[in-house]
Amino acid sequence: MSDRVLGGTCLVLALLYILFATQIRVGFISDPMGPKVFPIVIGVALALGSLYVLFRPDPEPLWPAFGRVGEIVLAVLVLVLYTYALPHVGFTISTTFAAGILSWRLGASPVAASIAGVVIAVSIFVIFRMILGLSLALGPMGF
Repeated sequence: MSDRVLGGTCLVLALLYILFATQIRVGFISDPMGPKVFPIVIGVALALGSLYVLFRPDPEPLWPAFGRVGEIVLAVLVLVLYTYALPHVGFTISTTFAAGILSWRLGASPVAASIAGVVIAVSIFVIFRMILGLSLALGPMGF
């Protein structure tokens, strides 16, 4: 039953996503695909996945124990705080803390999680900012 609820919810979200994507205004000069295509493709993929879950649900889903729900809530809280901290402290610092905390909660020791947080943040910063030339949020120290 829970798979069907999830499938139905995701199907509604997919249809709303496609509806909102069709309302994107296209400028006079735009590329041949336009800005609507990518969101519509994502919405269609979500709708197809939702239909699969609706019509072929698992016989009996395994829900995590109640203690694991606290871990999930903590992970969501870390990600929400990450989004709020990102424009103020920059990509590298906020990603270091978020990746470190999530690594620690996934089972790494505190020292290994700290190292993983730094390596993940610096690696992503170098790849996206220096190699691909994409913009990332810069903090007060310029990184």
